Amino acid sequence: QVEIVESGGGLVQPGGSLRLSCVVSGFSSQLYAVGWFRQALGKQREGVSCITTGDGSTYYADSVKGRFTVSRDNAKNTVYLQMDTLTPEDTAVFYCAATEDVWHSGSLRCPSLLRSGMDYWGKGTPVTVSS
Repeated sequence: QVEIVESGGGLVQPGGSLRLSCVVSGFSSQLYAVGWFRQALGKQREGVSCITTGDGSTYYADSVKGRFTVSRDNAKNTVYLQMDTLTPEDTAVFYCAATEDVWHSGSLRCPSLLRSGMDYWGKGTPVTVSS
């Protein structure tokens, strides 16, 4: 049984940082792709970042490029999203999702995965950026 659990959300001031964690369990190996998504109130869900655990290849949406960093610790089955220079526009519920279908070449394959390729989802962790 695959389980995705996010943590690390909270309240942060503009310009601040947060690190989200996503623990993935239940896959048959440590090779898979993990995507980070966010959904602000009244807006569509947006795929913001993705990583393939086989090679550490990453992808970022333009809206977060240069401010967010995705990484993985395969030994802990955990993917992190370091978020820096946060603005109120980053306020959203952040979700983690994963698929075993892809495990390498994330920089090339993640865009399509973020559109419609994830199979398992977490319940989300809220991030609020406010003074």
